Amino acid sequence: MSRLEFEDIKFEKSDKSDKCARLIFLRIFESSIDQESLERIGRFRIKDGAIDFPDTPEKQLQNKFQPLLANAFNNLRSTLTGHKAIYVHRNSGIPLIGTLYFGIVDRGTNILEVKPITGCNIDCIFCSVDEGKSSRKVVDFVVETDYLIDEVARVIRYKQADKEVKIDVFINTHGEPLLYASMARLVRGLREIKQVGTISIITNGTLLTKKLADELIEAGLDQLNMSLNAITPEEAKKLAGTDIYNIEQVTEIARYVAKKIRLVIAPVWLKGVNDAEITKIISFAKEIHAEVGVQNYMMHKLGRKAAKQVDWEEFYSQLDVWEKYSGAELRFKSHTAYKTRTLEPPFRKGDVVKAELMCPGRMKNEMLAVAKQRVISVIGGNKTKGTIKARIVKDKDNVFLAEEV
Repeated sequence: MSRLEFEDIKFEKSDKSDKCARLIFLRIFESSIDQESLERIGRFRIKDGAIDFPDTPEKQLQNKFQPLLANAFNNLRSTLTGHKAIYVHRNSGIPLIGTLYFGIVDRGTNILEVKPITGCNIDCIFCSVDEGKSSRKVVDFVVETDYLIDEVARVIRYKQADKEVKIDVFINTHGEPLLYASMARLVRGLREIKQVGTISIITNGTLLTKKLADELIEAGLDQLNMSLNAITPEEAKKLAGTDIYNIEQVTEIARYVAKKIRLVIAPVWLKGVNDAEITKIISFAKEIHAEVGVQNYMMHKLGRKAAKQVDWEEFYSQLDVWEKYSGAELRFKSHTAYKTRTLEPPFRKGDVVKAELMCPGRMKNEMLAVAKQRVISVIGGNKTKGTIKARIVKDKDNVFLAEEV
């Protein structure tokens, strides 16, 4: 008997149709394979997350099933949003540098931002990257774990070329990083890179359990930053944009984590919205011996507008008031950043480059293209496949935006 069984893929009978098998990938992504196609391979049975083919030789099974699997992945969707989902793996032809959506962002310091997934399980009313149920995004991304680890190692080797430095890794996604089912494996792989210093994750805390916290810590996690923006249950739900937000669950896991590793409570201050909650958060952090790093609410072009943005002078003045009142240090000091060798950009603003269109971007009328091992976001073009010429209209930290010419 031949069996199809994968670490990150589970199969089950579809609850929507008896004519297809449901494919579940990394817990929150799904697709399907029609029953007729499976029957052409041979008699089969779905059991315990795998598919058994009792009459089909192993080699024949692999050859016939591979095209079905590839087609299923071409039709992958997020179960959270219903959006098309794109799996970025080492054979996808999509690099991990060039976009803020996924992969690696190097801002020329000793801190690398690592982004394995997009999407969020809550719907914060002030979200700067417009994630969650009400998001206007149309595509989600998820990155192969080993591909991401290998590329982080490669970037670090480059940054080490002129000076031996420790590189901190900050897992900071567009959305909630703990949606990534392979997070413990990712942390473990990053820890095995000898030049990596601190590994930290920012999370809303809703998906964190004691079991997962222990797995992450055992894998090598050093620090957890928790986005806690209100303590009062109704206010917490209001800011999270959902009635399912459970502040008691979040504070309970915060207490647990604070006993294990460095915990930074990182509320966003929205003037006139959660002023009173900030002092409660500071008191809670002191109680559990966590640090606090209050963040200023910033209005972004594609983010949500939930309050008036205050300038930095007013923000720091308010921090002084809270610090005097609480006796706590409230400046965000999760990392000490300093300049290091930075990745050289292969093109600059104004350059016209020849690029290969790869897949849709996250926004309407956006395509992602590839040139010189970089991802380029192409806005407002007419083509969805093939080669284009694009003019770079924005470049910063090896993140590129372009228009088709």
